[in-house]
Amino acid sequence: MSDAADESKPTTPPSRRKVWHYTPALPLQLAPYWDWPLKPLASLLYLLKSWNPVATRFLFLIGAIVTWVWFTPDLARAETLQFDWIFEVLLRNFLILTGVAGGLHLLLLRFGVQGDDYRYNMRPMMKGAKTFFFNDQVLDNMLWSYVALLFWTFFECLMWFAYANGWATMITFESNPVWFVVLILLIPIWAGFYFYCHHRLLHVGLLYRHVHSWHHKNINTGPWSGLAMHPVESFILMTDTLLFLIIPAHPIHVIFLLFHHGVGAPTSHAGFEKLKLGNKSGVEVGDFFHQLHHKYFDCNYGTWETPWDKWFSTFHDGTTEGDDLIKERRRQLMAQQSGSSK
Repeated sequence: MSDAADESKPTTPPSRRKVWHYTPALPLQLAPYWDWPLKPLASLLYLLKSWNPVATRFLFLIGAIVTWVWFTPDLARAETLQFDWIFEVLLRNFLILTGVAGGLHLLLLRFGVQGDDYRYNMRPMMKGAKTFFFNDQVLDNMLWSYVALLFWTFFECLMWFAYANGWATMITFESNPVWFVVLILLIPIWAGFYFYCHHRLLHVGLLYRHVHSWHHKNINTGPWSGLAMHPVESFILMTDTLLFLIIPAHPIHVIFLLFHHGVGAPTSHAGFEKLKLGNKSGVEVGDFFHQLHHKYFDCNYGTWETPWDKWFSTFHDGTTEGDDLIKERRRQLMAQQSGSSK
């Protein structure tokens, strides 16, 4: 069947063609968990949809289970800090990051297996740009992604050391099935909340100028851009793993949360809404909500699953009306700053 006849071929609303090559359905909507009055049925349907088999969170969970069962050192070895088991975790995470970020880069950008279908922005990765190390955006992004990998591995190994020595409370599905499942459902929402909090802070003053601005060199993003950030930001990004020193959990929960950061960043920055499988729409990868943040900077600090941007008037729904709201907000802020400086 030709593309012309393929009903699943993505289309873009005419109002966005000058800015974006492709967008999901607009306006973007927040998860219904936060609607008032409460909408239990809508929330349940949204939750079920968000856990469909081609959603990233479902794939992260399957990956976390596989990683724990077959590719994680026995906790008994983690009672003492030894190079051998730590290196095994580092090597495994290196292969995961390279496979995900590198694989998506090769498929979507290097070989263009699906052309420009589902691609947000048609601008290529930058070369010859002095703002990037090696004057190359992709090589620069790879360097800082592998630096972030060190912090990913550090916090994971710290948790294995804590579990092995009884500093953290470890549960199993058999001992606490309800909390085991509830925690899986809460982790994506927690990850969005934590991301908003630390991300919003990184957009303030010195932290932005000296730390977060490194990440925002990537106005147009690719899979390697997700973890391309200042080492201080990489450290902060993974720090919420320490939550499991307080909250009883299973190692699968730890890996699941770390996958939201270490694997979720490359997928959400892929620059494509989906990775096609043949003529089908395929696997969800991109995040247009966050793509808007990279273009406009002062909007969409969190995720579409958390309400903070809506509550604090930094939500951009992807429409031209959303553009106008952001511009008006900037104008008001500049007017306030100008008035306070007099």
